[in-house]
Amino acid sequence: MTNPFTSIRPAAARALVFAAVFALAGCAVGPNFRRPDAPAVDRYTSAPLPGTTVSADTAGGDAQRFLEGRNVPERWWSTFHNAELERRVQAAFAHSPTIASAQAALRQAEENAKAAGGALFPSADLNAGVTRQKQSQTQAGAQGNTGPFNVYNAGVSVGYVFDIFGGVRRGIEAQRAQADFQRAQLDATYLALAANVVTASLQEASLREQVKATEQIAASLRQELDIAEKQQAIGAKSLSDTLAVRSQLAATEATLPPLRKQLAATQNQLATYLGVTPAQLQLQPVTLEQVTLPADIPVSLPSALVAQRPDIRAASALLHAATAQVGVATANMLPQITLSASAGSAALKGGDLFSAGTGAWSIGLGLLQPLFHGGELLHKKRAARAGMDEALADWQQTVLTAFQNVADSLQALEYDAQLLKSQNTAERDADKLLELTRAQYRVGAVNYLNLLNAEQQYQQARIALIQARTARLADTAALYAALGGGWNGADSKVATTEK
Repeated sequence: MTNPFTSIRPAAARALVFAAVFALAGCAVGPNFRRPDAPAVDRYTSAPLPGTTVSADTAGGDAQRFLEGRNVPERWWSTFHNAELERRVQAAFAHSPTIASAQAALRQAEENAKAAGGALFPSADLNAGVTRQKQSQTQAGAQGNTGPFNVYNAGVSVGYVFDIFGGVRRGIEAQRAQADFQRAQLDATYLALAANVVTASLQEASLREQVKATEQIAASLRQELDIAEKQQAIGAKSLSDTLAVRSQLAATEATLPPLRKQLAATQNQLATYLGVTPAQLQLQPVTLEQVTLPADIPVSLPSALVAQRPDIRAASALLHAATAQVGVATANMLPQITLSASAGSAALKGGDLFSAGTGAWSIGLGLLQPLFHGGELLHKKRAARAGMDEALADWQQTVLTAFQNVADSLQALEYDAQLLKSQNTAERDADKLLELTRAQYRVGAVNYLNLLNAEQQYQQARIALIQARTARLADTAALYAALGGGWNGADSKVATTEK
């Protein structure tokens, strides 16, 4: 007997070879994507970068040097040389739900891109079934059986779409660009999380020291209040002196609850970054003295920034996808040729399938040329081009924002160094003034108001110095993040943290 599957093989094979050759010969309509050029500049600020920031002596940290043309290290947080800071960043990478979400989004986009690639190959389906039917006398003929009876069928169908104008390939290109977008988004999530953990950790250290400094000042004022009350009891001092010290002590203690409130909120935020609840948070203390200020700050070239910063790469991927969609919309307006083939068997009994006389096959070539769709296809093409223009504008805005971020961070570091040096001098002078005023007060050369003013100046100068140190460290981390964190695609940090 003749097997229907055997009989179709030569014809189907020839048709599929023809289809493959035809598809390969075709061109992909629509614009080809080209990554936009980086801005034609060689620096980020209007003035050239100084060789070093202002030195702030040993209390403020060493001078920092800007190394132009150097790339930021991938694990940039390690340049602060603090083991607890590194542990926190790695814990956030391992446990943060935002990382897990971004990783899942990337896997989804990659699988969708692979699925889209299947459209380049013929599709083959196996079908089998049984139907119960009854025919009319007219259908059955004069001697026919009108039923009811069963009809059993089984077969294989094959279909293929000639990608003559590249619509399928443009669709695959768009899906791959979406995967590139999600890959850049994952890098952006890592970068933002690392920067947030470092900044919050520095803020926590700053608040701890501010609380500690304020408590020390309050303890000193309590001692002075005790002395003042004793002197008042023996008539050596007036009630006004005692009230002045008590008022200054109350004002100092009143600054502690807001500081402690801010410290608790910062720790709770750290818990969220690290992927745990506040009740589960376990932190080793970080002090500003234990955090090393990076001396050499690499500053990537503008062209390198555009190539490596995750949000710019994400915007570039979206522009790529939008460009490919123009090709898809264009191809939808052009002829589409499809090849279909089937082979199988139909019988009134299941056991008779594939027996002599039950085989059937078909092969066909179809052409579809859109003629009139009420302007739908034309307007979809125009909409796709508008989407491409929008994506290009978004890319340009993302680049401008990135350059602004880097310029802000560079200038902030320069001014932070100047501020830190001034605050360090102010704190030293306020400390000397307080010691001198205390000595003068003991011998009766000044009154309580002079002493309390000196206490207040020292408190303000000490807190301001802590804040200036923190700002310089935090702005260094901000510069690393603004430069893209040294990540430009499939880096080891992703491989080591994905499950």
